[in-house]
Amino acid sequence: MQRLRRLTRQRSVRRRDGAFVAEGPKLLAAALDAGVPIEAVYFSPEARTAPGVTDVLARVHAAGVRVFGLGPGVIERVTDAATPQPVLGVVAAIDVDLDRVLAAGLLFVLVDVRDPGNLGAILRVAAGSGAGGVVCCEGTADIYNPKSVRASAGALFSVPVVVGVPPDEALARLGAAGFRRCGTAARGGADYAAVDLDGKVALVLGNEARGLGDALTGLLDEVVTIPMAGATESLNVATAAAVLGFALAHRPRPGTARPYDVRT
Repeated sequence: MQRLRRLTRQRSVRRRDGAFVAEGPKLLAAALDAGVPIEAVYFSPEARTAPGVTDVLARVHAAGVRVFGLGPGVIERVTDAATPQPVLGVVAAIDVDLDRVLAAGLLFVLVDVRDPGNLGAILRVAAGSGAGGVVCCEGTADIYNPKSVRASAGALFSVPVVVGVPPDEALARLGAAGFRRCGTAARGGADYAAVDLDGKVALVLGNEARGLGDALTGLLDEVVTIPMAGATESLNVATAAAVLGFALAHRPRPGTARPYDVRT
């Protein structure tokens, strides 16, 4: 239990052990579907009556994973979730090298995105929009933070993720690989709907409060802004990722109807 607590609370331990904690039957099922190695699974006394737990325990048993029953209240002392799941597992780290995603058509590049919930939501957006990967540059929150894992809703296991690359190195390598590096800004960029971003695109998203900064903006090929109505200044970074990511996935072209336009 001490190791489980350290894995949920300490990024350094997760990095050292090459493992993290996935909570709940849906996340464990997603890990099994993706063929990710699971070290061990732990369940509470209430697990047998919880939806989906019996099925996932049967699957991990069949896969030869070690399974341990825990006493009352033990999982609650391990997890930081407000409503703890009755089952959790220790799962192998799954991040990949940058070379693994250079053949993608659309990438999300995160620079200093600090909130684990935002990170997990962007992973979900990336998977849903068909992106070929997410590049988490140095300074970005840990993809294996329990909050990131939960917020990803299993997307962590379905989209390749790169971690720890310096932002300038990532942008240089993406440019050399033929990506159009498209940064985002709360104001001052081109209207995203009016920009023709054909070919391979790396959508670069910055810090929740400070954005990308001038130094990195100079390394980009394009900077876009989502126009806001009224007094609203900007969108949450995860919401902006959804708007821009799905627009890029549909690849609207200037002067043509978008796939979601309604015609009468």
